[in-house]
Amino acid sequence: MANPWAGQVALTLDGERHVLKLTLGALAELEAGLESDSLVALVERFESGGYSARDVLALIVAGLRGGGWQGQASDLMRAEIAGGPMQAAKIAAELLARAFALPESTG
Repeated sequence: MANPWAGQVALTLDGERHVLKLTLGALAELEAGLESDSLVALVERFESGGYSARDVLALIVAGLRGGGWQGQASDLMRAEIAGGPMQAAKIAAELLARAFALPESTG
C-alpha cells in the first residue's frame, strides 16, 4: 500500500501495482534528465498547468525508480497505464506535491 505520509503514490502498469516515490536519488536523476531545466521550473510548470508529456514521463520514471523499479523510460512507451494519460499526469503531480510538502503540524 502506498503511504502518502512517506511521499508514496501508487500506479498500475500493465495490470501490476507499483509504489512510486521521489527519493533524493530519484530527484537527482530527474534533475539530470531535465537537462537545462530545474526542479523549481518543473514544479512551476505543474502549478500553472503548462507541463508536457515529457515532464509526466520523467516524473513517473523517477518515481518508479525511487520505488525500486528497474525498468527504463522506453518501457513506459509500451506500458498500459491504468487510467491513461490523465491518470499519469495526476500521479506525476501528486509525486511532486508529496515530495516537497511540509509535514502537517500535530501540535
